[in-house]
Amino acid sequence: MALSKEELKAAILEKAKTAPKPQLYIKDFYACDPDAKPRDVKNIANDLVKEGKMMFWSSGSTTMYAMPDRIKNEETRHE
Repeated sequence: MALSKEELKAAILEKAKTAPKPQLYIKDFYACDPDAKPRDVKNIANDLVKEGKMMFWSSGSTTMYAMPDRIKNEETRHE
């Protein structure tokens, strides 16, 4: 059975917090709920961006998802 929308949001945020890399592809979140359709996972990840809990991060060729505080920490660590 698929997770509820709120449960999936929590699982995506947890993965974004604990992943070794601060930037993640949308496909990295598919494992949060293997029963959910990829489109549903993407819509929920986009909702988290709209809510300000996550942000888009671009390498120039690829758009990824990240937690704003993790990106700030990464960028200041390299300066």
